[in-house]
This record gives sequence, C-alpha cells and structure tokens, in this order.
Amino acid sequence: MNSQSNWKPTLVAIALILLWIGYWYWDTLGAMAQIWWRSETYAHGLIVPPIALWLIWRDWQRPAALSPHPTLWFAVPLAGFVFLWLLGDLTAVNALTQFAVIGMIAIAIMGLVGKPISKILAFPLLFLFFAVPVGDFLLPRLMEWTADFTVLALRLTGIPVFREGQNFVIPSGHWSVVEACSGVRYLIASLTVGTLYAYLTYTSLKRRLIFILVSLLVPILANWLRAYMIVMLGHLSGNKLAAGVDHLIYGWVFFGVVIVIMFAIGARWAEQPVQAAQPATSTASSEYQKPLQAWVTTLILTLILAAGPLYEKRLQQANTDVVINLSLPTAVGSWHAEAPVTDWQPQFASPSVERHSAYINQGGQVGLYIAYYQNQNYERKLVTSTNVLVTSNDPVWQIVANRQTNANFGGSELAVREAELLKKQGVADERYVVWSVYWINGHLTASDIKAKWLTAWAMLTGHGDDSAAIIFYAPKNSAAKDLQAFVNEAGDEILRSLNEARPK
Repeated sequence: MNSQSNWKPTLVAIALILLWIGYWYWDTLGAMAQIWWRSETYAHGLIVPPIALWLIWRDWQRPAALSPHPTLWFAVPLAGFVFLWLLGDLTAVNALTQFAVIGMIAIAIMGLVGKPISKILAFPLLFLFFAVPVGDFLLPRLMEWTADFTVLALRLTGIPVFREGQNFVIPSGHWSVVEACSGVRYLIASLTVGTLYAYLTYTSLKRRLIFILVSLLVPILANWLRAYMIVMLGHLSGNKLAAGVDHLIYGWVFFGVVIVIMFAIGARWAEQPVQAAQPATSTASSEYQKPLQAWVTTLILTLILAAGPLYEKRLQQANTDVVINLSLPTAVGSWHAEAPVTDWQPQFASPSVERHSAYINQGGQVGLYIAYYQNQNYERKLVTSTNVLVTSNDPVWQIVANRQTNANFGGSELAVREAELLKKQGVADERYVVWSVYWINGHLTASDIKAKWLTAWAMLTGHGDDSAAIIFYAPKNSAAKDLQAFVNEAGDEILRSLNEARPK
C-alpha cells in the first residue's frame, strides 16, 4: 500500500469536514465574504484562500510522499476555537467569530493529516488568518500617530501649527486626520504581501521574521511621510494640489513606490530554497493508515464543531423580548430634571430604549444620556465602533480630546472615559466635557473588551445580555465640579433604575 492510496480517505474526510464547517458556520463565513466584497481595506481577503491553495499545491510532493495519520489531540485546540466562536457570537464580535472559524478550518485539517504533514502545511493554513477582516481597532491610534508626526514635521519645517485633537490649522488652511489618513489600508496590505514574500524568498526563520517586521513598520513610517507631503503640497500650491481625489491617488502611488523599494532591498538577501530530502519508501515513511481511524477522528471533530452553534441556539432561545421600563429620576438630591439645552446627542444605533435628559441645580447643569440594549445581534449591539459620541463627518460637533479619569460612582472609585466636545458652529468656543461608562448586567466598566467579556459571561450563565451606555456631560467651565457632584447624588438612583429595567 503506497502513501498516495493512503490519502484517499483523508482527502474525502477533509472535504466532508469543510462542508460541515460551511453548514454550521455559513453566516460567519458569509459575513466575512461580504466585508471582502464591499470594503477596499479588506478586499485582499478575496485572494487569500486561492493563495493558500496555491501554496499547498506548489509543494504538494512533500506531503503527498507521506502517509496521513489522523491525530485526536488536535480536538483540544479545535474545542478552544469553537468556544472562541461561541463567545464572539454571543457578544456579536465579527472579528472573533471569523478568526475562530479560520482557526477551526486550519486545526481540523491538521487533525486529519497528523503532526508531520501539519508542519509542512503550517504556513498555507496560517496564511488563511489574513482573510479575517480585522484592523479597525487600530484606527484611533494610527490617526493620532499620523497627526503627531505631521504636526511635528510641519513645525520643524518652520510652519506654525495650531492643533486640537486630529484637526490642525496652518496659515494656508485647515487640515484634519480622518480614517482614510490612518494608513490602516497600507499597513494591512503591506503585512499580508510582506509575509507571503518572506515565506517565498527566505528559508531561515530569522530573515523571514525580520522582513515581516520591516513590512509592518515601513507602511506606518511611509504613511506619516505621505501625510506630511500632502499637507506641504497643498500649502505650497495654495491648496491646488493634493486636495480631493488626487489626495488619495497620490497616497496609493507613493505607497506603491515604497513597497517596490522595500521588496527590491529585501531581494538582495534572498535565499535559495533548500531541497527537501526524498522520504524513504520504507514502511516507516509510508506506513499504512487504516481508513477507520480517519473516520473516527472525523466523527469526533464534527461533533465538536457542531457543539458551539447548538449551544448558542439553546442560549438564544432562552432570551425573550420583554417591555423595558427604564425611567430617569425627575429629581435627585439638589438636581431637577429639564429638557436638554443642547442639540448634541451621542450616536448609538437602534438601542432597545433611549433616554436623554438634563438636570439643573443652583448654578449647575448636567446632561444624562442612556442607551439600553437587550437581545443584541450583529446589527444592533452596544459595544461597536459605530456607536460614538460624535461621528467623524459631523458638521457641527467634533471631539478635540480623549482621556481617562476617575470618578466616584455608586460609592466606589471607577475609571471612566472623558472626552471634550467642541461645537464648530454657533456660540464661540462652546465646549462640553463628557463622561461615559458601560453598565453590563449590574457591572460598570469603561473598557470595550471587558464589556464584551462581561456580556459573554452573562449570556453563558443564563443572565441575558442587558447592557447600557451611561453618558454624563456638562459645559467645560463648570464640568470639574458639576459632573462629580451629580454622579455622587444621582449615581445610585441611575443604577437602581437600570437594575429594575432588567428582566427578572
């Protein structure tokens, strides 16, 4: 019995396991494909699976010469990825569910072919993770770094700059660092192509890792330089160049040139591929593997794969829509409710219940906004990048500062997010300080990640996913005293209202 014939049951098992994953996780795979299709940032995901298949086919003679040995211990990491998917689905985190499904595909194949062949297929299977559309969480940090470098470079050039947040003014005009200026597209594209280039060009792990690190750093540095050059071109040309569509075209042309130079330099240290020794044709290298073992392993893996979606359906069936009676206090301590006096309101999409009010006392004014969510899903959830205080294209309001501060809430010290808002129209220099915190089934946190984990834990333990965003705001000139004073007096009452709204 030769090794080629030993592959027949394994190849059939791989095909069946992939179809099984497609059946149970079709919604996750479909959501990932939709992002590839509609997003320019993640369009590379369309070619990642074909590249992975090509890489396997390119070196197929190496695994084909060995006999597959299904290995059950791969069921342990497979169960881990199924659990990650369950957590991601319960908290409606697309990136986590999609990462988990790619992990299931890779681990399931490794389990069916065994450890020796898995080593050969490791890179093509790990390369599939580049298909996961993740990277938006880097946007705020990349935008901040780009603005920092651009302002510093302009000042070193001798151009005076006034900056607030990601917006800055120079003598020739106003500039703003928005999402398209973050460079996240360049970073993801460079890292994906650079990793593939490192694998194909080098054989030593050290050189591969060095080039991958370079492909990570170069696009960041190149984007900083690109942003500075765009501002300089606009400044020197009276804003006739590098404005509008040619702004983006210039950026991609510049990025393309930088990447070509990076690859040209990397090619100087290219290594010839090492010819793998031909495996012996002895019994040790082509040991016959009984088809029964492949089918037993396949059966166990399929049961593990189905466990996550089945348990998720059970948890979702336990959730029922109920009427949420959430009321804000009309008066608390020295504070009395009135209608909001500003037209600003946080942008939270489709909450189950939304409440917005303002409170005044002698000489003070504080606004309170609560967005309450129940039975969350991918279209309607509390913690998401689209739920923000101000959208980036808001014509009236903009965030000029973000930081973290401590507040006494419900009798305990709590870290809260603090932002400063500026109204660009109307009253001169109208500013507000905003405090925001999440309430997750009775727990308070300012962390997106912790909020997601608290939601997942509440779902897993059968307590539902009731959550809310609590936002306080006050005029900047009185916020230092009024925000903490209001939270001291109203905090317990607000928490009581939220707990009473939660289904029993």
